[in-house]
Amino acid sequence: MEGTPGSLGTGASLSLRLGQALFSTASLLFMSVDVQFYSYTSFCFLVTIMGLVIPWSSTLALVDIYSIFTRCHLRQPGVMVIVVIGDWVLALLSLAAASASASVVAILASAGGSYCPPKFCGRYQLSAAMAFLSWFLTAASSLFNLWLVASF
Repeated sequence: MEGTPGSLGTGASLSLRLGQALFSTASLLFMSVDVQFYSYTSFCFLVTIMGLVIPWSSTLALVDIYSIFTRCHLRQPGVMVIVVIGDWVLALLSLAAASASASVVAILASAGGSYCPPKFCGRYQLSAAMAFLSWFLTAASSLFNLWLVASF
């Protein structure tokens, strides 16, 4: 299926991958720059997963760029299955990390300022929001590629 939007090697896939990398980087930076995130396990989990999503999305964005410029689509079933499995695993882990971080931020914010100063709570909330946006794009990308794999 040459015209499947969002599948590997298309312009839509490139924009999805760049968005994933951008939101994951933003989440990672909001969480780890000038904030002591390491005292909460869910925040460490979020940093770890976002650290995995960034190279995955960047690598597949490079594959998309190569496919677009050379007009050579890498749509072998084996490659596509690996991409779909990688996307699904990272989508599930991103959702888990974003949900855990958002719930911890909500608990810390309701506990008062002694556990979470407003400066840190705001950054934690932004980081969780960016992680949710990254998850959404990863899930969309995995669904488009799964659609392509199902057509083989």
